[in-house]
Amino acid sequence: MYSQDTIAAISTAPGIAALSIVRLSGPEACQIASSCFKGHNLSEVGSHTAHVGKWIHPKGSSIDRVVVTVFQGPSTATGEDVVEVICHGGDYVAALILESLLDQGARLATPGEFTQRAFLSGKMDLAQAEAVAELIHASSQQSHKISLAAYEGHYSKELERLRSAILKLCALAELEIDFTDEDVEFADRSTLKNIVETTLSQISDLLTSVRLGTIVREGVRVVIAGRPNAGKSTLLNSLSGRERAIVSAYPGTTRDFLEVDCEFGGLRFRFIDTAGLRQSMNTIEQEGVDRAHKMIKNADILVYVYDIAEGLNSDDTSVLETVKSVPSIIVGNKVDLVSETTSSVGLQLCAKDGPKAIEPLVDQLLELAKEVYGTADVAKTVTNARHQSHLKNAHKSLSRALKALHDDQPPDIFSMDLHAAAKELGMITGAITNETILGEIFSRFCIGK
Repeated sequence: MYSQDTIAAISTAPGIAALSIVRLSGPEACQIASSCFKGHNLSEVGSHTAHVGKWIHPKGSSIDRVVVTVFQGPSTATGEDVVEVICHGGDYVAALILESLLDQGARLATPGEFTQRAFLSGKMDLAQAEAVAELIHASSQQSHKISLAAYEGHYSKELERLRSAILKLCALAELEIDFTDEDVEFADRSTLKNIVETTLSQISDLLTSVRLGTIVREGVRVVIAGRPNAGKSTLLNSLSGRERAIVSAYPGTTRDFLEVDCEFGGLRFRFIDTAGLRQSMNTIEQEGVDRAHKMIKNADILVYVYDIAEGLNSDDTSVLETVKSVPSIIVGNKVDLVSETTSSVGLQLCAKDGPKAIEPLVDQLLELAKEVYGTADVAKTVTNARHQSHLKNAHKSLSRALKALHDDQPPDIFSMDLHAAAKELGMITGAITNETILGEIFSRFCIGK
């Protein structure tokens, strides 16, 4: 599971930039880097120091003037000696530096291998390692907060607290098994039941957070629907702050759905503009209408837009009746074209007046998202499908243990389920793991991380 060779990779994204970084980690990191660096002998310098010099290709040609930082293990991210070569940005220069390192004996790192070495050397647990990838892909303030909390270990502490409680129960059960002949009971059964019930409740809370975690990671799917020419595309443009959808006075302009991602209140929203809902003889438009109906049924939130001057008709109410289970906001658009005395249903606004005019809608979207999906406790929000699976298994095992306690079964019966629950939680943090799981997890990382 752990290789003692020295690995190297480009750690910055490809493309033109001010700087690029090539990273090495392993027992020969300083020695290999010194063979190409003309400045100080990197094997003799102090840890956590930076040095300026020329980088020379093994064949003798000068590549670049660089800054080399040296970090000596075990006080490093990977627990090993780490060298980072900071060169001028651009794919070519970084590739030449990487080529020279590989020529001198380093091996090209596999995806996620730097982070994997950090896990294997005890610098972070498995949940923290996975949070590194989630932090890189964070697309909103909320997803950033949750992944950062997991990376800093808050989520792991919560899991370890639950696992420790279960392991204490395991120890008590094992003691009773050892003293079965003496008919000794080391813990009151009601106390054991209370502890198991409390732990079950806390795992249930984590499982409940999965829906919120999915929303935070993927965004709230908000479908904008309504009859043709109600102003749906105009509303989308105002929400996004730019002209993303074609707007026309001609009904039926939108014939397919258009997605736009926006962030409001730290939460990512994925707005989907759909074709106007009506029966059409045009097969292309009708296909767009059919797709709109499917989108509405799968929405996290529906924003149903209608023209205030025309009001809600039977077709509108029919659509809204069929999607009662979908959290909805009704918007009466084009308020500028009617008198103040005009009665209407839902929120009144003028979408063409831009972002300021649709602020009340944004406020309602945030309130509805909070009401439906809850708020995030960053240490108790599950965003990882693997974690969800292990939590479900732990919940099932604890439920069986609780039933055994209620049925007054002997300790050897519920002890197995307690051990199984503790194992499932340990699989999340890596307290219990295997090479296959590690390979599958870290293969999703980018090379150089």
